[in-house]
Amino acid sequence: MNTTRVDLINMGLMIISCIAAYLLPFELFLFSYAVLGPLHYLTEISWLHRRDYFVNGKWDYLIFIPLTLVLTYFVVFDEGPQAGRWAANMIFTSFAAALAMVFIKKWTNKFLLILIAFMIGWLMSFFNGFQLIFGMYIPTLIHVFLFTGLFIIYGALKSKSLTAGLSVFIFVLCGISFFFYAPVMSWYQVSPYAVSNISSLKFGGLIYSSVQSLHLKIPAGSNAYQVVFNSMAGQSVMRFIAFAYTYHYLNWFSKTSIIKWHLVPRKWLIVVLMAWVSAIALYAIDFVLGLEVLFLLSMLHVFFEFPLNFRSFIGIAGEMGFNINTPTAAPAPAGEPILKKRITKK
Repeated sequence: MNTTRVDLINMGLMIISCIAAYLLPFELFLFSYAVLGPLHYLTEISWLHRRDYFVNGKWDYLIFIPLTLVLTYFVVFDEGPQAGRWAANMIFTSFAAALAMVFIKKWTNKFLLILIAFMIGWLMSFFNGFQLIFGMYIPTLIHVFLFTGLFIIYGALKSKSLTAGLSVFIFVLCGISFFFYAPVMSWYQVSPYAVSNISSLKFGGLIYSSVQSLHLKIPAGSNAYQVVFNSMAGQSVMRFIAFAYTYHYLNWFSKTSIIKWHLVPRKWLIVVLMAWVSAIALYAIDFVLGLEVLFLLSMLHVFFEFPLNFRSFIGIAGEMGFNINTPTAAPAPAGEPILKKRITKK
């Protein structure tokens, strides 16, 4: 499949995701998170593993596993006053660890940077802004929207095609449209199922915090529930979230030239499909339970992708004429947002 056709498909997926987010924002998000999300985690982790997670040390990626375990404990099992601080610090430390894995070759220096990052993160975690960025936005909206956008931009810079550039424009336009156009749909009412699950999860907090961070207008005297489910501001944010998550997943599945479904071993493909069906069944039985059981897997895929995110930053800088030296070279085939194979050592 040539790059122009891939770009056209992705533009179509963007528009479809955008329209669906306008029509059924809360329900679309829950569907995408429960149905598309698990398959995305499983297939992307498998793909990253075959490419050594784009790090320059063979076993570097293992540091993400204990960090994710600690994060999972404090998010799923411990709701004490320190849980938010620990969660933000684990994500910050993982982000710094990915930076070390990309830019530093010697393992002792990597370990030192990670240790320093942990101590800095613990001090910074006393600040609400730090917890908001790293504890809430990095693993959610920044991961699914900003990093996805950077991949699209990198692909456009590499291919230098009109359709790739247009896909960047449509992606941004869809994302910001929810805050400039908020139709009043008298027929739409959030389903009790969506209200129950959004309220039980931490996504209600994500919506409410986003409304506050963006300083969106809300009716005077509104409580958190009314802001999230009944206000135009809350629905605008929810539409953006639903679009970002849905397209993030669909964009990954459209990259058939990267995933190479036809080359995946049949036994592994069966295991992935069985795990995916089991995840959907778990969400269908109890959405909150499904989220808790799959939280570790979802965060592992976020952490494992951090080095790839840094590679995309480097690639974009390189395409713009800024040469950033790393222990590895990072050439990506034209038309693809990121390199296909593990980066060769210099």
